[in-house]
Amino acid sequence: MLKICTPGHDIVAEVTALLAWDGRGAVRLLEASPADGALLLEQLDGSRSLSALGLLDAAEVAGQLIRQLTIPAPPGLCQLGDMATEIAATLGPPQNALGNPVPDRWVCLAAGLAAELAADAGSDLVHADLHYGNILAGTRQPWLAIDPRAIAGDLELSVPELMWTRLNEAENAGDIRTLLAALTHAAALDPAKARAWTIVRAVDYWLWGLDHGFTEDPVRCHRLLDALAR
Repeated sequence: MLKICTPGHDIVAEVTALLAWDGRGAVRLLEASPADGALLLEQLDGSRSLSALGLLDAAEVAGQLIRQLTIPAPPGLCQLGDMATEIAATLGPPQNALGNPVPDRWVCLAAGLAAELAADAGSDLVHADLHYGNILAGTRQPWLAIDPRAIAGDLELSVPELMWTRLNEAENAGDIRTLLAALTHAAALDPAKARAWTIVRAVDYWLWGLDHGFTEDPVRCHRLLDALAR
């Protein structure tokens, strides 16, 4: 597969991550031309993603894949501690500018959790855009991750995308908590830290989505917080 990256895409970080994984749980990089924004990748089945599986079955596969992708982060990647510090310091202005759409208690909770997470960020290689559509069927392995947004930090950062991208299939708050438990169990993650990162990212993404004119994603973030932030 030939991938042509859009302007602004951090192709260097993607190449760094794919080379570090070398096909372990992720699509294998065959050749790269960062200056041209071009990557030559092994062929996967683009018509079969993890979105086709039932939600809890897909969560188990995704969790196992997170564990398989777990290796120390190579040098040169964005540090999650820096990202968490920035989130903690910058939630207030968009909240105020947008007319305080997120309940203040959740904004305060997210800012506090982000500051705590920044002080204890890990050093693993994290696929920070790991949702069900970014896991495709392969031949040498049943499922492989694609399109990594590579960060050095906590593996639990992989969880929020997997929580909200199919949240409409979770009928109630209990189902949402069951989904979080399934992901953390399959990936052998810290449940408290996975919950914390989900809360932080849900508030951050809610505000970002409103600022960019999104309508469905803020609703999903509201549901997540209603289930997890109480």
